[in-house]
Amino acid sequence: MERLTLWAPRVLSLLRIIAALLFMEHGLMKLFHFPGPQPGAPDPLPPMLVAAAWLEIVGGALLVLGLFTRPVAFVLSGQMAVAYFLAHFSQGFWPALNGGEAAILFCFVFLYLVFAGPGEWSVDAQLRKRL
Repeated sequence: MERLTLWAPRVLSLLRIIAALLFMEHGLMKLFHFPGPQPGAPDPLPPMLVAAAWLEIVGGALLVLGLFTRPVAFVLSGQMAVAYFLAHFSQGFWPALNGGEAAILFCFVFLYLVFAGPGEWSVDAQLRKRL
């Protein structure tokens, strides 16, 4: 088990990078229809969804790099909590039935990053080493 512990900072980085890339995809689908349009998104997007899309793209990119990880993850965790209660909870209590599973999962992965930090493979970690 000790060998697994040695890999924890690297696996944390992988979790951050993969979650951020998946998160960015939602923003790219909303704004640029890449890799395709987001199912169910209105056209044109209301201002709140435009703001959410930019948070997903820019915040996701910062998390991929591991730059300003803790504050960015805090903002994105809050965004996903708000998204869940505004868009999903009103559709029913159960996340598997109201389409809110991804929002909850992103919310808590990002909340975890607020406390755990970015991991070993990040700009934040490289900047800490220089100081």
